[in-house]
Amino acid sequence: MPFVPEWYRVLLVAGMIGHKVLWEALRIRAERSRGRPAAARPPGFLKRVLKAGKAGFLLLLIAQALFLDILPISAEPGGLRVAGLLIFAAGLALAVAGRLQLGENWANLEDYSVLPDQRLVRQGVYRFVRHPIYGGDLLLLTGLQLAVNSWLVLLVLPIAAVVLRQARREEAILVESFPGYREYRQRTRMLVPFLL
Repeated sequence: MPFVPEWYRVLLVAGMIGHKVLWEALRIRAERSRGRPAAARPPGFLKRVLKAGKAGFLLLLIAQALFLDILPISAEPGGLRVAGLLIFAAGLALAVAGRLQLGENWANLEDYSVLPDQRLVRQGVYRFVRHPIYGGDLLLLTGLQLAVNSWLVLLVLPIAAVVLRQARREEAILVESFPGYREYRQRTRMLVPFLL
């Protein structure tokens, strides 16, 4: 009899794959609309390693979501599973809304630069939170681990520390680039609307 994953596991994987496909489609569209600079350098070794690490991490999460039971939290995970699915869905919605609402203003701030025509987005989900993509991804990871009933949910804490460090570095660039960013920062949450 062939392996058929449980319905909630299929939902988790569909959400993760949909998230990745959307990001890549929007990235490609933005590159085409801006036109690639003629002198663009291929990514360096460190960027290639980071990109490969992210892809490997996604593949591990997909494998875990489909069929791996790693470090179970509970023998009866029904309520945990429901809570995890709700947190996963909220995180996915927050991250996707953030990315769509940025539109052409999305830039890979890991490059530590702002696009010449970039503007500060303050509407939609950005009225409430400055980094909805990061916050959404953290909720998505938390929800995934709870939905699959895994103590690996605790690994979200060190990931959150890295994300916070990255968000703070990006905010230093945004403060210098956008005169209204300091005021915007004072009236919005960093990662999760109404919470954090």
